[in-house]
Amino acid sequence: MLVLLQCLLAIVKKYGEAAKRAQTAGFDAVEIHAGHSYLISQFLSPVYNDRTDEFGGSIENRTRFCRMIIDEVRSQIGPHMPIMLRLSADEFVKGGNTLEDTLKYLEYLNDEVDIFDVSCGLNDSIQYQIDANYMKDGWRSYMAKAVKEKFGKPVISMGNYRDPQVVEDTLARGDCDLIGMGRGLIAEPNWVHKVANDQECMLRKCISCNIGCAGNRIGGNRPIRCTVNPSVLEGDTHLGRKVNKNCNVVVIGGGTAGLEAACSAAEVGCTTFLLEKKDVLGGLATEISKIPAKHRLNDFPVYLQRRAAALDNLYIFKNVEATLEVIEKFNPHIIICATGSAPLLPPIAGLHENIDKEGGKVESILSMIKHVPDYPEDMTGQKVVVIGGGAVGLDVVEFFAPRGAEVSIVEMMPAIGRDLDPVTKNDTKCMMEKYNVNQLTSTALQEVKEDCFVVKSPEGEVYELPFDHGFVCLGMRARGQLFAELSDAFVSDDVEILNIGDSKRARRIIDGTLEGRNILNTLTQMGYLQ
Repeated sequence: MLVLLQCLLAIVKKYGEAAKRAQTAGFDAVEIHAGHSYLISQFLSPVYNDRTDEFGGSIENRTRFCRMIIDEVRSQIGPHMPIMLRLSADEFVKGGNTLEDTLKYLEYLNDEVDIFDVSCGLNDSIQYQIDANYMKDGWRSYMAKAVKEKFGKPVISMGNYRDPQVVEDTLARGDCDLIGMGRGLIAEPNWVHKVANDQECMLRKCISCNIGCAGNRIGGNRPIRCTVNPSVLEGDTHLGRKVNKNCNVVVIGGGTAGLEAACSAAEVGCTTFLLEKKDVLGGLATEISKIPAKHRLNDFPVYLQRRAAALDNLYIFKNVEATLEVIEKFNPHIIICATGSAPLLPPIAGLHENIDKEGGKVESILSMIKHVPDYPEDMTGQKVVVIGGGAVGLDVVEFFAPRGAEVSIVEMMPAIGRDLDPVTKNDTKCMMEKYNVNQLTSTALQEVKEDCFVVKSPEGEVYELPFDHGFVCLGMRARGQLFAELSDAFVSDDVEILNIGDSKRARRIIDGTLEGRNILNTLTQMGYLQ
């Protein structure tokens, strides 16, 4: 026991030393992180803390370690430097601290704290800690308000703040005194500057996809990236560069990859032409955003379109089929193929005959999106079967399960949602448990009938899964035919042809965005940019 106490005292000392270094370095305040399953949080939370000594059991005991740290920090930095305490006000875990519990234990921590930074969630509820994309802007502000009302000290509110008006409203209501923003500033480092200078329409809002940030940092221990900001580290430095000679760029496809490529090329002075065969821009991102839980995704194509509209040297042609004859008229120096992807439909018996048939029960993700307004809110008793346990299939599950439908999801691999970021993966797991979704892994689709799927179990049993609504979500396939045709047609010309985004290989938006921005590398290699 003595050894343990000595270890704790040594850790407490390190907190104080770290705070002193921050003060010496010129920081204005120090923050002690007491939430999100970090060490202090583990002492505070009954989920983790099952100790029976003076550091466990009662609220007073569970706060003892944190109090020691606060006192040590104060002794090191003196009375004038503010101390902030970050906390998980509601842990959103069974048996964990609720908001009411937190208000009680903060009574033991209040004295030397100047500002409370009010967050929430633990690792086991990470979809609340790092907000899932369907969470509303500023949804946590009620927690900050409760802390402020009880202790009368400045509070910071965190939680999906993207819309400047929501920020203004939250502050005006007095819910908090300060707004904290993390992922939002990764997506848009100039968020504050743009809002202050009436450039709100040009905000590159975080879409809370959690792929490049949480997915890379937590899920893969890789450098942080961002789906909507392809230049997290270097920033938009290309805006200060210009081509040194005329360069005509033709971009085929107005999805997110194509729009990013077109905007980036035009911003450095290329005469840029974007051809889109449909009457809308945004590609699959625009379509997926029609699913209610994915509405935030639409912020990205909207931003890209506004960015494009501000460029006088970017010409957009909708409802135009990009034939070789059309492309040649623009005298291109660079052609970028960004034709996207389409649902993957392998040669499975009955699939092509039944999918997306007028009046039929078997649909692809695109057909499901088309009919989103038509599905009743209450689908109790209706059977929904989804083939494919990737992100697309789970989008379908997420839509129907809360409506009361009896949902089954079939995945050929041993696990569902293998490639999801940790936030989405945990949220999906909780959702499927909540709504009793029938998860059939290591199960292969054998045949598609008009009202049932024939599947094969891991044990080799072949049986039918009847449905009222059946969805085949086996991923997407690249639309790469045009790139091959272009490569053949311009083989003898001094024209660079690039294939980007899903047109190259069906992946995530983040990959297409980066490849779109990489047009700058091509321009440099070709001598147009120094």
